[in-house]
Amino acid sequence: MKFPAEIFSRLKSAYDGRRVCVTGGAGFIGGHLVDALHSVGAHVTVIDDLSNSDLEHLAGLIELEPDRIKIVQGSVLDDEALKEAVSGGRDGPVRTVFHLAAMGSVPRSLEQPQRTWSVNATGTLRVLEAARAAKASRVVLASSSSAYGEQVQAAGGRTPGAPGLVAKVETMLPSPVSPYAASKAAAELLCTAWSHSFGLSTIAVRYFNVFGPRQPAGSAYAAVVAAFARGLLAGEQPVIFGDGGQSRDFTYVGNAVLGTLLAGSSEREFRGEVVNIGTGRSTTVQELAEVMARLLGVPHIQPAHQPARPGDVRESLADISRARQLLGYEPVTDLEEGLAETVEWYKRALADA
Repeated sequence: MKFPAEIFSRLKSAYDGRRVCVTGGAGFIGGHLVDALHSVGAHVTVIDDLSNSDLEHLAGLIELEPDRIKIVQGSVLDDEALKEAVSGGRDGPVRTVFHLAAMGSVPRSLEQPQRTWSVNATGTLRVLEAARAAKASRVVLASSSSAYGEQVQAAGGRTPGAPGLVAKVETMLPSPVSPYAASKAAAELLCTAWSHSFGLSTIAVRYFNVFGPRQPAGSAYAAVVAAFARGLLAGEQPVIFGDGGQSRDFTYVGNAVLGTLLAGSSEREFRGEVVNIGTGRSTTVQELAEVMARLLGVPHIQPAHQPARPGDVRESLADISRARQLLGYEPVTDLEEGLAETVEWYKRALADA
């Protein structure tokens, strides 16, 4: 991914030569984050158990610069693997830990609630302890907008581009309605506790419906953009769970990576702050299906509707004022540009499959 020259220069000055660890770095967002860290000169250690990913993409980076990319195959529930990833070996400990390893998907969490809690909540505790032992300077937690739950009427700013919707603001108390959301809210609270108890700088970035190239599309738990792309390219009706009026703040992966990098490089001393990373724009799932059908040249294919799924929220829209204030964050890719890049990638990937 490419950032504007001014932003790239800022990130390069912050990360060039810095040793960092990315948990879940072989996954969708993690892989893009590793790409960006590599491009700005960081030395990256990835820990991933490969339960939902593979090393195909990272292998290419290792071939380019084996001295700057290291892989530890293991789980965040494995203390020895974590110690190896965060200690840095003879090269010295890492300074920043980006914690992205997680059991994703609300539907999956309904089927596997205990596993979801173990990986997402207990796993975060273990990452925090490993970072503390290694004397890392910061942990950046990848969290989720799902922690807000169904809150739409609490205090917050109405967004001009979405009349009638109240954006989710970080001052709202978490109100999770799925095991996945509960595990992410717990992980945030652990970060706050470790900051106050042990002086470890932590910050949680709440992603809003991230999409982009390389997002897995072949699973029953696939995210909506990936699932729509796969279905439409096969000439099938995309499936909408519910009436299609549910709205989301669809966030291109480059924006999510940018917000994460800014959280890791800020000179502020964070103590568990939560920051929304989205775009501040609301799009219904029905509108998304129509836009993607046009982009893929099949505007005649209409979605099929199935009953709404338990745990899904009706509306999700980010207020990004705090991200602007604390991190200097501003989205660099809008929805249309991000979708265009994404569907082109799926065209190539699925044609080669």
